[in-house]
Order: sequence, then C-alpha cells, then structure tokens
Amino acid sequence: MRYIVTIILATLLLAASCEKEKPSVVSDANPFYRIMFYNVENLFDAVNDPLINDGEFLPEGAKKWTEARYQEKLDHLAKVIRDLGNDTLPALVGLCEVENRKTIDDLIHTSTLKNLDYQIVHRESPDSRGIDVALLYRSRYFHLLDSRFHTVNYPADTAFRTREILYAKGVLGGRDTLHVFVCHWPSRSTGEVQSRPLRLFVAEIIRSGVDSILNLNPKAQILITGDFNDEPEDLSVVSGLKALLTYNNPDAGDLYDLIQGFKGGAPGGTYKYKGVWNLLDHMVVSGSVLDTTRALYARPADLHVYQAGYLLTEDKTNMGEQPLRTYLGNYYQGGYSDHLPIYFDIHYRR
Repeated sequence: MRYIVTIILATLLLAASCEKEKPSVVSDANPFYRIMFYNVENLFDAVNDPLINDGEFLPEGAKKWTEARYQEKLDHLAKVIRDLGNDTLPALVGLCEVENRKTIDDLIHTSTLKNLDYQIVHRESPDSRGIDVALLYRSRYFHLLDSRFHTVNYPADTAFRTREILYAKGVLGGRDTLHVFVCHWPSRSTGEVQSRPLRLFVAEIIRSGVDSILNLNPKAQILITGDFNDEPEDLSVVSGLKALLTYNNPDAGDLYDLIQGFKGGAPGGTYKYKGVWNLLDHMVVSGSVLDTTRALYARPADLHVYQAGYLLTEDKTNMGEQPLRTYLGNYYQGGYSDHLPIYFDIHYRR
C-alpha cells in the first residue's frame, strides 16, 4: 500500500513539475517574505451543514455559536494576520481547522483583510468533523504554479477519515520555486500511543512526496508546515518525516524541523495542555532553504512563535499563561485560538 501511495503522489508532483513563465521579481520594504501557520481553533460558520458533524457550532448547539460570534472570530483572526505581518502582510498563510471554503472567503472578504490580494487554495476534505486545511497566498508575492490534495487512506482502518495533505508549488517573489505542504495530522484524542501509527503514516506519505520532488531537483526548496499533533522528537517526525533536529551544515537533501529550537524557551510552546506547553505546530524545511548562498534563503533563527499579549491569558489552574481560546469547554471566552501562530521569514537579496 505504501508503494502505491508513493507512486500516486509522485505522479501528482510530476504533473505539477512543468514550470510556467516566471513572474517579475517583487521586492518590498523588508528584505524577506513572511510565511505563517495558524491552527485557528474551529473556524465554523453558523449555518447547518447536514453532510458533516457541525451541530456543536450552531446557535442551538452546545456552544451557542452565533453569527455575531462568528464575525468576531473572523475579525480576531484577521487582526492576528495583520499584526503578525507588521508593515508587510504574510505572503503565505497556512491554516487548519477551517470548516469550509465559505469561512475562508469570509475571512479575506468581510474582515479587515478585504481588498487585499489574498487568494485561496482549499478543498473540502473527508475529515469526520468536517475541518480542513487551507493556504492563503498573496498573488503579488507568490505565483501559484500548481496545487494538489492528497487524501489519506489508512490501510489498517478503512473507515478512518482525516484531513487531506495540501501541496502547492509557486514562485516566491519572482526569485525561486518554493514547494509547500500544509497539513493537520491526526489528533491524540483516542490516546497518544493508540493514535501514533496514524501520524506516522501521514508523515511517511509527506516524506514520499518530498523524495519525489528531490528526485526531480535535489536542490529544491521545500517547506512543510502544520499542526503535527506531535513533538519534534516523536516517531512521526524523526522516523516518518525523517526530519533532523540539529541544523549544523545543512544538506540540501535533508529536512530540518526548526520548531525544535524553541525547546526550553519562551513562551514554552505553541499549545498548552494540562499546564504543559507543547510544540505541536511545526515548520520543516529542506536544507536548500538554509543555504545562504541561494536567491531565497533563511536561517533557523528566522522561525518565531507569535506571542502578542492579547493572544495569552492567565492560566489560573496552573502557573504562567496560556493561549486565550475562543472556548474553554462550552464556555465562550471570545478569544483567538487554543494555539499560538508561528511564522518564518525567507530572505532575498535585493
């Protein structure tokens, strides 16, 4: 089965390998392009979809989710994207836990992001909760060449349904091609050990895609981001994805998980569970991205966890702070997300 997955994904990537005419070089006030990932904590609209299990997020549901609360959520997320971008909005924004295309359209058209040049890569996934991954890209900065989605068919459990893997290929700033994967790996809701094979399987699928790209171009610049629901040292990352956790003398053909650099640092992680900070949101790059002689390049220190004060609140049960969530159980806090966003700056030479 794994060989079949590899062949299918390799075929998709080969189909996406034909370059279109490279766009004009785009520079900006800052000598970098910012890339962001954010688990937005259940961005559901307030409309019933009979095809998915969204009853919890309806006016009559357990969370009393309303149109007004939905609009406030959109405004909150737009504020985070704008503030994180500072004077230059992120060129790419990976998202997870969005219900459908409508929620993403509303985010870029009815919030403070409207009238900007964000475009969308999205497809409805077979996830049992109806939540998807998506990619926003600023068309001025990222010339999309192709995009693909890979459905995860777990052979040991044919009834298993999870988010698809999003793959996009484009020219960043008119300078070089960037291959991007956005993903949301299976959760630990059934237990970390019991669900471990699911995350390992998804990681191996992505690694197969990476190998297919590197077979075509050993120096390809690749970025994998998402909520892995695993720590950097877990089996899915080090064995399935084969990502390295040290960055000395990076090799073009290897992958490097940059979130590892936040172990032991502030704020402590991207997600807090029972008083313990976890590093569940990752930014993994190929060694070519860390090659400072390239037209596009970055350093491990260019990855950041965005920890604006308004995204955090006092952890009254445990010590310190925690993300200010939209909901704490069924209690509406009116916050932003249960995850902190991460962002990564890819530099260019003027």
